[in-house]
Amino acid sequence: MPSADGVAEFNHLPAEPALQHLLTCLNAPGWATAVLAGRPYPDAESLLATAFRFGLVLSEDDLGLALSRHPRIGERPGGTGAEAAHSRSEQSGVDQADQELAAALHAGNLAYKKKFDRVFLIRAAGRSGPEILAALEKRLASDEQTEAAEVRDQLAQIAQLRLNALLDQLGRERTS
Repeated sequence: MPSADGVAEFNHLPAEPALQHLLTCLNAPGWATAVLAGRPYPDAESLLATAFRFGLVLSEDDLGLALSRHPRIGERPGGTGAEAAHSRSEQSGVDQADQELAAALHAGNLAYKKKFDRVFLIRAAGRSGPEILAALEKRLASDEQTEAAEVRDQLAQIAQLRLNALLDQLGRERTS
């Protein structure tokens, strides 16, 4: 869990910088505004729980914006921003040298895009490439409603991980 210093720093940030930090965790303005409105948070658990809860009920517009910032699984994002760094770190379990896995993920991504008309998204942090591929194949059998709920859950998990890292960073900055 992040330190209390990180939560205190987040609570005291001016609204615009706090909002920008939240948008690097999940590019969903409605979500970020809702999380921001909950300040001050008494502790990290409350902040992370609120972020997760609002992630589960993303509007269609927020969902589309959030997905637009996520690369396909198996594809490394370019850029030097916080979101790109998060994605590279989160996908570190996917072995870029495994050509068979790369081909299977590519084919799965295409099938998913054709069926659901959006990028396949999963909380990749802590998962291996084969685990991600198995989840992709399983989720291809889902109906639209089930998959939409799963995507929101995965985005909420990703947002929590990124927010946790942000709180750690803010806590270190506060104590330096």
